Amino acid sequence: VGDSSVLSCPNNSNIITMLSWKISPKVGGPCSLGYRADTNTTDRTNCSDSMNWKFRPDLSPDLEIQQVGLAQEGNYTCEVVTPDGNFHGTYHLTVLVPPRLSLYCDEHGNAVCEAAAGKPPAQLSWLLQSNSSLEEKSHDNGTVTVLSRLTACNTSVTDTTCTVFHPAGNWSESIAC
Repeated sequence: VGDSSVLSCPNNSNIITMLSWKISPKVGGPCSLGYRADTNTTDRTNCSDSMNWKFRPDLSPDLEIQQVGLAQEGNYTCEVVTPDGNFHGTYHLTVLVPPRLSLYCDEHGNAVCEAAAGKPPAQLSWLLQSNSSLEEKSHDNGTVTVLSRLTACNTSVTDTTCTVFHPAGNWSESIAC
């Protein structure tokens, strides 16, 4: 989320007659980008300004999505027409959302580790395994908050570490409760 993404369209020829991208996002209606070489014209229907050709369509059939968000998830299909034939490519774009990590002590002196609004849900782990509980809360936008509460059985432990594992990265934080 937030990065730019470039989707490449298969092209086995240096001569493009026609090119189209058909986009079916999970949110909102479909959109399309088209290019015709004989008239050197482009056409766009219902596409946001964040979606455009990577360069010029006569030079590159690639599609660039700037500042990717959850709304851009969905299917992307391109078709290139060349003298050598028609070529198709299909992508299913899935957006990773890194969770926001917070580590704090609750009113009972237990360490609480929270990975908020990640997609897919994060996995949480404690460095010193003890009694822990896990809760997940799904949000309307497809993200999930994962919360783990560590009940320390040994009061001599002064510092505990929570590690968050996620495809967008891994993080660790320590706290003394």
